Amino acid sequence: MKKLLLLFCLTSICLPGCDSDRITKTEVITLVRTTESWNGTPLPKYLDGNPEITILKIIIPPKTKFPLHKHPEINAGVVLKGELTVISETNDTLYLKAGEPIVELVNTWHFGRNDGAEPVEIIVFYAGITGTPITILKNNNWLQQKINPIKSRVYSNR
Repeated sequence: MKKLLLLFCLTSICLPGCDSDRITKTEVITLVRTTESWNGTPLPKYLDGNPEITILKIIIPPKTKFPLHKHPEINAGVVLKGELTVISETNDTLYLKAGEPIVELVNTWHFGRNDGAEPVEIIVFYAGITGTPITILKNNNWLQQKINPIKSRVYSNR
């Protein structure tokens, strides 16, 4: 009987501790609030027209480089998995890892690349107007382009 009582007491003490990881309150965390792109360029005014929101989940395979492109509308995203490097045409560079936000460059040529061994997953939110493309390629060439080793500003959330 004493063993049973001891077991009951231990169970009573230990069980409440098992629920300690349970979330009991809503938590709101601001990842970013800004009026600028990641390189410090002010975001443009919104265009006139009918608003259109686009949300994309982009999965970038390992060792993949996107072509040089630009976005004519404001967009922002959050890296869910992996590490992503974004480089502007002037070689400004941003390094992102899982959980970090990006406020993209608008009307500025840039590209992203996954140098890692795992896919990058990123959710991107575009706030544009109906009929406006979200991405414009500088040329339709998906060939790898070399980056000139010139001085550049490097940005990181790390």
